[in-house]
Amino acid sequence: MASYLAATVRYCRLAGRSVTPLSSRHSRGVDLPTRKRYFFTSTANNLQFKLDERTAHSSLDLFKKDTGVIYRMLGLDPSHMQDNPERFRDWAIVFGNEKISSGRHYWEVTVKKSQEFRVGVAEALMSREDCVGTNGSSWVFGYAQRKWFAMTNNKIVPVTLVGKPDRVGILLDYEAGLLGLVDTEKPRIIHTIRVQFKTSICPAFGLWDGELLTHSGLEEPEGL
Repeated sequence: MASYLAATVRYCRLAGRSVTPLSSRHSRGVDLPTRKRYFFTSTANNLQFKLDERTAHSSLDLFKKDTGVIYRMLGLDPSHMQDNPERFRDWAIVFGNEKISSGRHYWEVTVKKSQEFRVGVAEALMSREDCVGTNGSSWVFGYAQRKWFAMTNNKIVPVTLVGKPDRVGILLDYEAGLLGLVDTEKPRIIHTIRVQFKTSICPAFGLWDGELLTHSGLEEPEGL
């Protein structure tokens, strides 16, 4: 467990910045403009979403009609990007453009040439000063050093999974307070995070190399 905790500083970083313990810093939400609609609400079970460029860090490029994201070491000059409160400026994070406040939903993620990434959900108004998994407003499954882990509030739980799959599923049951990592080949739930959601959440992704491609609008596999 100690090795997982020590590795957190490395996994949640960009340009040499390390994670500061939440207890020693002030965490605040995002004040969104009142005249701009940031997300769209989905009530159907077959959740469909794209990645929201307004939230994407400058090192992340979106592609394939904003359903995929690629990490670029140099990235864009932050000063050349549109200034808005939704954007992550310290962490290589991007959110989905759908807000979820009810229902059971399922989506999948294809992983290409990445050894460090996180997939899960976060509160739509989560502080953009934090990295997903380091606060109580985000719940993710991560992969690094050839190992899987579940993470929230800066606490890491190892996830037993043989090898690194090319594609994983995410199962979300808002009312039941369940977030599951799904083996898409079986299919079966590998690990679950239990949480009482209190506000609207959205798909969340962290990427420190390679590519991620999202697949939404899918039917939930039978037997989960």
